[in-house]
Amino acid sequence: MTELIEFDTERLRLRQWRDADREPFAALNADPRVMEFFPAFLTRAESNAMADRCESLISERGWGVWAVELKKEGDFIGFVGLHIPTDQLPFAPCTEVLWRLAFDYWGYGFAAEAARGALHVGFERLGLPEIVSFTAVGNIRSRAVMERLGMHDTNEIFEHPNIPVGHVLSKHCLYRLSRGQWLANAA
Repeated sequence: MTELIEFDTERLRLRQWRDADREPFAALNADPRVMEFFPAFLTRAESNAMADRCESLISERGWGVWAVELKKEGDFIGFVGLHIPTDQLPFAPCTEVLWRLAFDYWGYGFAAEAARGALHVGFERLGLPEIVSFTAVGNIRSRAVMERLGMHDTNEIFEHPNIPVGHVLSKHCLYRLSRGQWLANAA
């Protein structure tokens, strides 16, 4: 049986998904502020399917894109985790760190705190050699989180395969962090 990895950071709990997460997750996936750098909002059915897939992958592997809650209050605030993209990316195969938080929880350092915990799992528990992150070129907030995590901008711009060429969000930038860099930063 696969060991289920869940963990706490200073203020957050990253855990397996629950049925109660579906409603607030659907709300953040329909929020234009949260979805500004995605080509479309998610319907309730699409949002539920994404949550189901995240839950299933964690059950299969023991890790993945976790539901994030505030430890003190127990409120679901979004997702953060590690994912193996299936898209035909020019740098695949890879493992990415990603996040999506409800707008009310922006600006408190939660994305970086949770992503740092996910990187710890990836490098120190799973022994991954490298973790990447990518976003639309204009997504300055996510790029700032990547830099706070110690990730390095590769200056590689690529067309995301799931977004039509020429779309305002099609051009993406790539950040990388090696296990060696992670360990050196931690020392």
